[in-house]
Amino acid sequence: MSLWESSEEDKLVCICEQDGERIDKYLAVQFDFSRTFLQSLLDQGNISMNGRIVKQSSKKVHLGDRLEVILPPPAILDVEPEAIPITIVYEDADLLVVDKPRGMVVHPGAGHEKGTLVAAVLHHVRDLAGIGGTLRPGIVHRIDKDTSGLLLIAKTDLAHQGLSAQLKEHTVKRLYEAMVHGNVAHAVGRIEAPIGRDVHQRQRMAVVREGDGKEAITHFRVKERFADFTFLELRLETGRTHQIRVHLSYIGHPLVGDFVYHTKDPFALHGQFLHAKMIGFHHPRTGEYLEFETPMPQALQDVKSEIERRFSLPID
Repeated sequence: MSLWESSEEDKLVCICEQDGERIDKYLAVQFDFSRTFLQSLLDQGNISMNGRIVKQSSKKVHLGDRLEVILPPPAILDVEPEAIPITIVYEDADLLVVDKPRGMVVHPGAGHEKGTLVAAVLHHVRDLAGIGGTLRPGIVHRIDKDTSGLLLIAKTDLAHQGLSAQLKEHTVKRLYEAMVHGNVAHAVGRIEAPIGRDVHQRQRMAVVREGDGKEAITHFRVKERFADFTFLELRLETGRTHQIRVHLSYIGHPLVGDFVYHTKDPFALHGQFLHAKMIGFHHPRTGEYLEFETPMPQALQDVKSEIERRFSLPID
């Protein structure tokens, strides 16, 4: 199966916010590219720092450096089904509910041609190609690579149209669990702030002026408080790219482990502490309301246990 890989920009730009990091490691985090893909860009002279081409992956970046990445022209990728184990929470003739692990990319993209959820699903559902388009067969929504949890996948055109309509109408119930830095003041809250591309770093999203981005609404509820952290449950009313990550950073409580929107990761989690724990929707064929839930992966449970041990608040 051949898929076209494309990008919104042929040049990505970011202003460095760290000092002394290797350029390949820094860009891998900023743009979510694999080290192999970045090395090929370096070899081709497609990465520059302050206007000068960089070819050494060990080159150190400094605060304020301007980094530019030229992406190669769109290429045809041969994406084949891959026998990758996936956890299926529910399946019928119309749809799948999959529990995506941390670290797995949903669909192919720059630097992530293999090992994607799409490849795994294509192996599991042989006649999925073409449902919802060739680039993202069956995918009606997505979660980030380092976010774990539940994802809906359509197996028929009827299911794809029905589930997409529910997402557009904000009737799909999606609950997330997250650990954030700092102590969130309010027990419950609603964040309403439009989201668009960060003008300084095109692979990041940001809260922008009204009219410059898309409406974005996130609801939160405090589940547990710790000395320097807060454990939250979040409900998405809209579903913008990086919405939870951007909104929480915007209110001063970035996700633990999120190197893109925050620089601190005291637990070496290597990715944001965010888990899509529950999804509820009406079956596109029968109309029956279905709801599924999955526990946090062990890596997140271990970090939460460490926070409970080290940062528990004293009992009055």
